[in-house]
Amino acid sequence: MWLQVSLLCLSCLTLPGQSQGQDRASLRRTNDHAGLCHYTFTVASPEESACSGTGMKPEMDGVSSRLTVLEALVSRLIAGADAGPRASGEDGIQGACSQVTRERNQLEQDKERLNGQVQELQRRLAELSQEAESLRQRPCQQTHSSGGPQRDNRPASDPALNLGNGAYQEMKAEVKEVLASRLIPEENHNFTGCGELQSVGDPVLHRKADSITGKYGVWLQDPEPQGAQYSNETVWRIDTVGKDVRQLFAYEDMDQLSQGFPMKVLVLPEPMESTGGTMYRGSLYYQRKRSRTLIRYDLTSESLASRRELPHAGFHGQHPYSWGGYTDIDLAADEQGLWAIYSTSKAKGAIVISQLDPESLEVRRSWETNIRKNTVANAFMVCGRLYTVASYTAANSTVNYVFDTATGAGRAVAVPFKNKYRYNSMVDYNHAQRKLFAWDNFHMVTYDIRLGRANNGRS
Repeated sequence: MWLQVSLLCLSCLTLPGQSQGQDRASLRRTNDHAGLCHYTFTVASPEESACSGTGMKPEMDGVSSRLTVLEALVSRLIAGADAGPRASGEDGIQGACSQVTRERNQLEQDKERLNGQVQELQRRLAELSQEAESLRQRPCQQTHSSGGPQRDNRPASDPALNLGNGAYQEMKAEVKEVLASRLIPEENHNFTGCGELQSVGDPVLHRKADSITGKYGVWLQDPEPQGAQYSNETVWRIDTVGKDVRQLFAYEDMDQLSQGFPMKVLVLPEPMESTGGTMYRGSLYYQRKRSRTLIRYDLTSESLASRRELPHAGFHGQHPYSWGGYTDIDLAADEQGLWAIYSTSKAKGAIVISQLDPESLEVRRSWETNIRKNTVANAFMVCGRLYTVASYTAANSTVNYVFDTATGAGRAVAVPFKNKYRYNSMVDYNHAQRKLFAWDNFHMVTYDIRLGRANNGRS
């Protein structure tokens, strides 16, 4: 309402010259339909009967614009005085309160966490204190093998008796070496007959194969050579890695083998399967590839002398040794003749031993053992007894089983056997030299063995 009074005053100020000729004027106050009070000031013109369109129009336009600006300023002042400070103040206070609340909550959480850690540390400290106290009260107990008390003759200055020094105490034991020969009965020291395996010596290296085809192989000497062309010093070697294994290398002796220069290379008439071949009485005996057929190859005539299937024998991975390699049929020779070591479906994987006729390869007699072929790494025959090797990769393995064809009984044994090069794929016995020939991961080695009188009295 005071804005309207100001407007009326401004209107009066804009018309100072006209107020001198006015002799009649009136002021009226009325309420409009909205209930607002209006003041009306009226002055009659003495010269004009009507208001002209010119003359006052520029002055009125100026007044109107100034009034518009004045209204805008007044509105801004009112809004700034009433709403502005109040709103900005409330927003600032609310923001500050929110921040304080958040900080307080965070401090409370940190306090709870720290309290929990303190309680845990106190609990652990109490447990450690109790354990330390119980250890202090517990006496040190010493046990002795004999029933009566024992006196310690060590001087009191011995540091091992000083329990308060806080250092670790070292317990030492005296070790005395005993020769393996002393563990063997005296009657077996000079035993030269056909007996039971007592010990296997350390491997002796003779040659290392120089190509991948020599990772597995067969190498041996004929214990009973025939004819004058080859002797018991002649070394025979076959590298068995390949799709078509046919080459048989002949070396004059061990020295020539170590130098790596064969004196002759023979070509077999049929490809060979795996590492189960053997030499006996002037012939190479081996299994034909992917079959149960046995072949006798005569070294003198360099021709196939005989062939025969081994009845019901598994082949090409049906019943191999634990290392695989299609070692289903393993041929061996010893003091009593030619043998085949294999398994059949009827035997359900157990080792079967068959004695063969050296000329015709006919089976003379068979024995079924109670040890599965795929649980052992290798096998060999000595004096009519089957021996198995437990592992082909363990550095310190054992000969773990023996089966005697004379009694038809088998039992567990534990004769140490070393796989020095950790992948032994062939073990064969030479009864003339009383040695084992083996092919251990590219390495051609031999083992000296010692035989003794058997428990059953057989010699």
